Amino acid sequence: MRIAVNTRLLLPHRLDGIGWFTAETLKRIVCAHPEHDFFFFFDRKPDSQFIYASNVTPVVLIPQARHPLLWYMFFEWSVTRALRRYKIDVFLSPDGWMSLRTPVPTLTVIHDLNFEHATDYLRPSHQRYMTHFFPRFARNATRIATVSEFSKQDIIDTYNIDSKKIDVVYDGAHSFYHPSSEDEKVLTRKEFAGGKPYYIYVGTISRRKNLTNILLAFEKYKCDRPDDDMRLVVVGSRYWWQEELAEAYDNMHHKSEVVFIGHIESDVLARLMSASTALVYASLFEGFGIPILEAFYAETAVITSNVTSMPEVAGDAAILVNPLSVNEIAKAMLDIVEDEELRNVLIERGRRQRELFSWERTSRLLWDSLMHTCVKQNNENE
Repeated sequence: MRIAVNTRLLLPHRLDGIGWFTAETLKRIVCAHPEHDFFFFFDRKPDSQFIYASNVTPVVLIPQARHPLLWYMFFEWSVTRALRRYKIDVFLSPDGWMSLRTPVPTLTVIHDLNFEHATDYLRPSHQRYMTHFFPRFARNATRIATVSEFSKQDIIDTYNIDSKKIDVVYDGAHSFYHPSSEDEKVLTRKEFAGGKPYYIYVGTISRRKNLTNILLAFEKYKCDRPDDDMRLVVVGSRYWWQEELAEAYDNMHHKSEVVFIGHIESDVLARLMSASTALVYASLFEGFGIPILEAFYAETAVITSNVTSMPEVAGDAAILVNPLSVNEIAKAMLDIVEDEELRNVLIERGRRQRELFSWERTSRLLWDSLMHTCVKQNNENE
């Protein structure tokens, strides 16, 4: 069988959540199925690290798809022609985008519909494109995969899609997330936080990630404990430094105790996660929330939101807070520091909860979904 895959997000040193999903699942799938030929569709010259086995043929298509107009050209023109040229049997798109002009059976992975529920999570041009095309992608796809039961139900409700068309494949966590030794934790704190304990935030800096309220909560925590030497380490690129976020940060009395790291390599992030007192992941909307799982593997306590998919991923292994309540987030920070027994209980529960998720399981489920895509199309053609 000839399988094409949209791999435009496989960029060295620039993998985001969906990029990691793509990388971790594909390297397992292509190696587990040498009997099939895979055609990886890139929008620029690929890095050799993403050509996982000899049964992978890299194909570079134009244009580079990083803007709504270019998205349209890439998927509706270049991908459509390439599917025909390489006589593809089935197309897998791990980031949700797809061609609406091809008869090739297609499995698209729609991670979440955050853009359908708020108008200020994305740039206006991106928002318009996604709210226009994603309902069409969902209806035209032969099959859909998504990463949580929450997202599955959201796709069903928002786009009126038959539940039988959607498979839940969940996400996983990378193998380099593990607990560090105490000596390693001390060195990490010295390197990044002046030797002080710290909370950690991980994620692109955008409104959806709710860093504004996290900063306000940290400020409240510090004002309530003026002699506390806790820091807040922020890991993530400044994708969208909104006015409200800039204002919250500028008005902080303790802004010197907020450390912005920017984007870092995953092995460094794993050390930072393990050495932290807790992950504060009070996002407004997530289809899964991979940092929650990464914290479980690093054996770090977790504070996360009580909305969308995050309770599903966290189970009973995190403090759940209303992400709109600065007071609740600040209280959770305080409880984590003051109650060592609570922190240890959360870490132990995280060890159990993490067993429900792995990239091996994700890859198997995604492969099964891809095979169902082919079976469904064959049945319809008979």
